[in-house]
Amino acid sequence: MSDPVITVANVVTRYGRNLVHDDISLTVGQAEIYGLLGGSGAGKSTLMREMVMLLSPQEGTITVLGHELSTISRAEASLLRRQWGVLFQGGALYSSLTVAENIGIALKEYTDLSDSLIQDIVRLKINMVGLPDHAADLYPAELSGGMIKRASLARALAMDPKLLFLDEPSSGLDPVGAEAFDKLILKLRDLLGLTVVMVTHDLDSIWTVVDRFAVLGDKKVIAEGALAEVRRNPHPIVRAFFGGARGMIRSQNGK
Repeated sequence: MSDPVITVANVVTRYGRNLVHDDISLTVGQAEIYGLLGGSGAGKSTLMREMVMLLSPQEGTITVLGHELSTISRAEASLLRRQWGVLFQGGALYSSLTVAENIGIALKEYTDLSDSLIQDIVRLKINMVGLPDHAADLYPAELSGGMIKRASLARALAMDPKLLFLDEPSSGLDPVGAEAFDKLILKLRDLLGLTVVMVTHDLDSIWTVVDRFAVLGDKKVIAEGALAEVRRNPHPIVRAFFGGARGMIRSQNGK
């Protein structure tokens, strides 16, 4: 693995008396697509939200791009946030703004670029994610599910981030749309050298684009590594994921 971009060490997370993470540790390498896999309630999205400073663990440390998040200053945190983009489950686009306006929000807030240059960058990002030019003037209610994902991805890429966080990116998409979106993520990683953290429970994404991943279960990381390595793990949760019908079909197809 390349030098770590993200290091999670001995993280403990609680919601009141509910223990979500119990001594979680993992590492994400430079320019890899890293998956967080697990069943509902395993704490995947919670861990991602801790990585982007929307939540804080009760114990342990999370280091992102060399910054330890629990001790970072407010000014450093503001600068660090500009180095990543986030695609939340459902897209989280502002319904009252057009696609172009949604994508341009961060550029208007954090840069001194002229309106004309911002418009040029927005058009570039729209083309980068495979949306037609006319999508710029559409509102979220006028978009299909796949277009919402791509528009949200364009917004996440607006500031040319080093890191990209994706929360269930294929959720709500049909199999064709999900496969196309996975291929887009892979293409953008290779083109831009992005490091990608992807929260997912979709085995197709794990087989198609993820370099390494962690399986969360029993409040811990029960397996971490590349697909071939994780599939050898004897833990019952891992066996349930990869020994089911979908996993068997993938295995028989040699993928």
